[in-house]
Amino acid sequence: MIATRNLRRARVLIVGCGDVGMRALPLLRARAAAPRVIALTHHPERAGELRAAGATPISGDLDLRRSLGRLAGLARDVLHLAPPQRDGDSDRRTRALIAALRRPRRAVARGPKTHWLHADRAGKTSFIVPDGLRAATKRQTGPGTRFVYASTTGVYGDCAGAWIDETRPARPENERARRRVSAERQLRAAGARSGWRVSIARIPGIYAANRLPVARIEKGMPALIESDDVFTNHIHADDLAAILLRALARGRAQRVINASDDTDLRMADYFDRVADAYGLPRAPRISRREAEARLEPVTLSFMRESRRIANARLKRELRYVLRHPTVDDFLRTATRR
Repeated sequence: MIATRNLRRARVLIVGCGDVGMRALPLLRARAAAPRVIALTHHPERAGELRAAGATPISGDLDLRRSLGRLAGLARDVLHLAPPQRDGDSDRRTRALIAALRRPRRAVARGPKTHWLHADRAGKTSFIVPDGLRAATKRQTGPGTRFVYASTTGVYGDCAGAWIDETRPARPENERARRRVSAERQLRAAGARSGWRVSIARIPGIYAANRLPVARIEKGMPALIESDDVFTNHIHADDLAAILLRALARGRAQRVINASDDTDLRMADYFDRVADAYGLPRAPRISRREAEARLEPVTLSFMRESRRIANARLKRELRYVLRHPTVDDFLRTATRR
């Protein structure tokens, strides 16, 4: 009875349980009716870490579809935090995840009881759910599924420093952002077909005490002069974890939310704030032309897009109050410790 009761607990599946996912785990455990959290991982060495944090690890690789056979019907709530693969315009990982979650089951007789088999694309059995637990599993899938996807504000492309909200059309300007748009469209279509309530959180630069550009500043890497600089946007990792869970609970179906704080800074000013807080020399300034000649393409890509993200929908619809409203607020508290 205890085992069956545990199986009937609400379940949350976290796909890509990295830094932000790990920050979400204690928030889930703190709930009055704490759900069972299942974390998909393709790193066996992380199993102990995930268990210690309160999650049940399950092995699977989004790049290997046959490894995802156990996901169908496993959880009603899904947090998709895994990035796309590193090439192409289409997100193949999200396509594989959707296929795994929607994979049909079929019943077979085994002795006096019926068992429910989850089949892979070739029709081969992946695992068996005894009939006595079928009802519990059934409640974890189908039209009641709540799905949150961690996307990026990079899908908006360059907005020339303008303030934008979620009504701004996506105009991705690099492959990374195009893959995110692909994932968003796939999930919205899956939501429409399957009755899932899909919420999309578009996320800017994530920061935390362990995610500041200190190493970059220490290396003396340059920033752009003011006339060439871009506006950048931020969210603290703790706020982001809480926002994603709030979207899981309150997000509207097929709705986009900008998961950004209130910071209004150019990129070089952000580096200066961090340098000043940690007693480091400020980054030297160079022109865009110099940057094109000196910096790596990936670094340059973040210096080509300028936008300021409005977060009114985050506050109005999710009713979320930022723990760290701006980078300055965080740095003031972080440097006092």
